[in-house]
Amino acid sequence: MRRVSRLAAVAAAVALLLTGCSSGGTADGGKITLEFQSLAWQKESVDANKQLVKEWNAAHPDIQVKYVQGSWDSVHDQLLTSFEGGEAPDVIHDASDDLADFAYGGYLADLRDLLPARLKSDIPQHSWETATFGDGVYGVPFLQEPRVLIANAKILEAAGVRIPTPEKPWSWEEFRAVTKKLSGGKKFGVAWPLKEPVSATLNLSLSAGGRMFHRDADGKVTVRFDAADQVVPRTVHDQVDTDGSASGATLGMGGSDTLPGFFAGKYAMVPLGFSYRQQIVQQAPKGFDWQVLPAPAGRDGLAQGVSPQTLSVAEDSPHKKEAAQFIDFLLRPPNMVRLALGDWMLPTGTEALKDPALHTEKNDWATGTALAGDLRSAPAQSVRGYAEWKDKVATPALQEYYSGSIGLGELRKRLVKDGNLVLARYQR
Repeated sequence: MRRVSRLAAVAAAVALLLTGCSSGGTADGGKITLEFQSLAWQKESVDANKQLVKEWNAAHPDIQVKYVQGSWDSVHDQLLTSFEGGEAPDVIHDASDDLADFAYGGYLADLRDLLPARLKSDIPQHSWETATFGDGVYGVPFLQEPRVLIANAKILEAAGVRIPTPEKPWSWEEFRAVTKKLSGGKKFGVAWPLKEPVSATLNLSLSAGGRMFHRDADGKVTVRFDAADQVVPRTVHDQVDTDGSASGATLGMGGSDTLPGFFAGKYAMVPLGFSYRQQIVQQAPKGFDWQVLPAPAGRDGLAQGVSPQTLSVAEDSPHKKEAAQFIDFLLRPPNMVRLALGDWMLPTGTEALKDPALHTEKNDWATGTALAGDLRSAPAQSVRGYAEWKDKVATPALQEYYSGSIGLGELRKRLVKDGNLVLARYQR
């Protein structure tokens, strides 16, 4: 998640104040008003969220919810400013990998005694782990997306390669071999958009058994870069620098930046988040034939790390009980499906995942839904100091390794030696 300067954060907070964001929920003559800050940004998602708020308000005249629009670009610093100023919304939409500082800082309510048994049991334990910090649960994980391969179906068919399925995926070795077969001339088997390489590397490495972060009996975390952690980085490096099957030009791109070249047939496949399907549907040229394939599998199968979107309650909210009731309403199975469809993502709830709308062949919903059971907490979820390690150590080191500027030994030295020096400062 991108961070902005303190000045920008203050400006964002002031903007929210001017649009009506006040300190938590209010009570007026027995009527409670809760503030719900949503980060929905796609029209379908915004419409779904606003419609659900409207339905709640119609059914609960004594507990009204005010929809407040937030932004993914500035949410961390904007929330920090709001918390410190006593102006935080009651119900907070965020992502699990952004919660650690707020949870450990005492800004978020522990939800264990606030949520109903229905909701607790509907979401699997491995999803709850993404929002668990210490002994408390500080967010309800509700939307998630696997990283998948979006492929040009015609190119794969013409090359005669085996098409992987969730039941029979490619191994990382087979994936590398396939991308070599799909390459030639000025065309590449795969485009890796790795402007932000750390999350993709860590999360995909779970399939190969990689963890990188290891917690000892005393709770302290250290970085290791074992053989299992090297499978994914070495695959990407070798595709770019040895095989010529991956474009080096896309390493500094975001996912959306690769789509024009993908549509033009320059890249046969692009690893992207599942929700990118919406952009492809909207932007692909008429007749463009694409399909969703599972990411490659390793010794731990299709396991993959994710950082789900979450709903939290501010610790300073005077109406925590009512805020939790609203969250429960938003995340009833039919409503969770509506939110998932609006964001083109997968719900975490087991009942919502059964909905037929998420198992259709159209837009390959079924392929993504088949991967839901393999999604796990991202390796760095609860690691204090991860943000600094990522920004100052891992991001530049991986970028240089993928581009061929440094070798595997130097990458290991930076990730481990330099990385552990960073983490040690947070664990004194």
